[in-house]
Amino acid sequence: MTDAISRSWEHAVVTGGAGFVGSHLCAALLDSGAAVTCVDDFSTGRAENISALADRPGFTLVQADVAEGIPVVRPPDLVLHLASPASPADYLRLPLHTMDTGSLGTRNALQLAHGVAARFVLASTSEVYGDPQRHPQDERYWGNVNPVGPRSVYDEAKRFGEALTTAHTESNGTDACIVRLFNTYGPRMRGHDGRAVPTFVRQALAGEPLTVTGDGYQTRSLCYVDDTVRGILAAAAHGMRGPVNIGNPVEITMLDLARLVIGLTGASSEIRFIERPVDDPAVRCPDITLARDKLGWEPRVSAEEGLRRTIDWFRAEAGH
Repeated sequence: MTDAISRSWEHAVVTGGAGFVGSHLCAALLDSGAAVTCVDDFSTGRAENISALADRPGFTLVQADVAEGIPVVRPPDLVLHLASPASPADYLRLPLHTMDTGSLGTRNALQLAHGVAARFVLASTSEVYGDPQRHPQDERYWGNVNPVGPRSVYDEAKRFGEALTTAHTESNGTDACIVRLFNTYGPRMRGHDGRAVPTFVRQALAGEPLTVTGDGYQTRSLCYVDDTVRGILAAAAHGMRGPVNIGNPVEITMLDLARLVIGLTGASSEIRFIERPVDDPAVRCPDITLARDKLGWEPRVSAEEGLRRTIDWFRAEAGH
């Protein structure tokens, strides 16, 4: 097996590269010696996420909507397609944009990779499993998704992206891989993006009540962003087609997560229960047997350590 970082990429294109995960991926690729072109329309990505990369040798920023085209001049040998609104607050605000990015944007990214014989990696999501009836979820599970529910614009865009990537591979021989990311968290998340970790951290640091939806016993599996990035690069380097789950198999309830954040921040916040969103999954946990066996990958950062780093980052941001 080829180690993720030891494989030498000359030029990587990262769509959605100014987003949360994308910006960390751009930095990791630059650190490994690759030139990186970040493509982002800044509908949800932020210039601050890549400000530290702007002056680094080999980094190029292209502002573009991938659904309209990907105007990259230098041919890449790796295309990582992460562009998409990913938080409920964003994809509910931008439903048609989300679907265009998952369909037309994925097609354009695939055509870019295929045209220059580059390796292509689609960043899919655990949301393709919906509210799962199999637990934990392995890659053979087809999912339980409501195709007309409020979350469908994101869920179905990603499911379509997987189908399109598979069709492109089988019809055109494109060297493509699908990774399914589970509940990634860490520095550079936006405090108001609607996801549990940044919401709880923001509320705790402000001394506000932590808003837990439903009874708080629904579970998630939290994967620190550095681990997620290692997993994506491992899948890119390996040459597998996937899909492959990239996530942390350790579950935590939302109530326990809220209590952990309160403890780590030293906040005096109370917990307030609010209405649970429609189609909110009751459980979410990856079976990572395939990633362990094929990629030699598994997460290294514990929830407590990852949350400490995330809290420190939010504190530093608040001090600016």
